[in-house]
Order: sequence, then C-alpha cells, then structure tokens
Amino acid sequence: MKRTRLVFSGSGGQGVITAAIILAEAAVIHEGMNATQSQTYGAAARGGSTRSDVILSDSEIHFPEVTQPNILVCLTQEAYTSFSPIVRPGGLLLTDSRFVTTFKKVDAKQIELPVYETVMAQIGKPIVFNISVLGALIGITELINPASIMEVVKTRVPKDFVEMNSRALELGLAMGSQHKFK
Repeated sequence: MKRTRLVFSGSGGQGVITAAIILAEAAVIHEGMNATQSQTYGAAARGGSTRSDVILSDSEIHFPEVTQPNILVCLTQEAYTSFSPIVRPGGLLLTDSRFVTTFKKVDAKQIELPVYETVMAQIGKPIVFNISVLGALIGITELINPASIMEVVKTRVPKDFVEMNSRALELGLAMGSQHKFK
C-alpha cells in the first residue's frame, strides 16, 4: 500500500471527526497499518467548520498534517469552497449531493453521492450519515476491509446503535462500489 493522505471536512455535528477516527483506528488495529489522525474545529462546536486529517501508510509517518490530500471528503459547501483547491492532481473529491454543489475541478475525480438522502430514506436517522459516508469512501477506494470499520464502530457506539450503523455502512458501501477509484 502506498501512503494515502485524506482530509474529511464539514461542520460540527456531522460526525466528520468521528468517521476519521474510526478509519484511522480500523487501519491500525485491524489492518496492521500505520496511521495518524488530527483534527481542527471552528469556533462553534455544532455548525462550525471541522476538518480531520488522516494518513494511512505501511511505512513510518513523520508529519501528521495533510497539505495536499489524495482523497478529500467535503460535506458542506463551505468545506468544498475552502478545501477543493488542495486535492492532489489525480486525487478523489467526494461530496454529498444534498449539501454541496460542485463545480468543475481540474485533475481530480469528483464523485457526488446522495448519501444523506439515502440514509434518511432507508434508515430515517441522520445520526449515521457519517458512517454511510465512510462506507461510500471504502466502497470507492477499498482502502481497508469494511469489517475492520465495523469492529471499531462496535467499540465506539452504544450497543443499541450498532445495527443501525451496520446498515448505514452497507448503504454507503453499495453507493461507493459503483464508483471504483484506485
């Protein structure tokens, strides 16, 4: 595996940082990779901007900040406007079609998916939106095994919500697997 640099961005309350933490933990604990995860918050806890950087690698990671991600996930228009210029040429830019209106980005594959609308139609609870986005990302990239994600989810959510999160992950995987990117 080569080094993969990811930036998850959105607003407080969307679970952006939780999704990034779950990805990094799954990579380290269940896939034997090296990973770093760091985060920044806007001024407001809910509704303020959030960003989480994740680096996955088979080799040592010397600097945890991502300046030019291979993969950028934007879940708000503000995040898209702020961060879309930093995606690496040939990279992947994943957005949710409900919250982000994209414009043409040179040198990056843009994938817009109706994740939020699908979660609301199939599950009816927005609390698992982040897990479905993470599932879409894994479905698109196959960075790690989806079972590794679920193992970490089981340690991070109350027992009563594990099944709902599993359904959300499966929804995302199904959407993402239609748009393979390596």
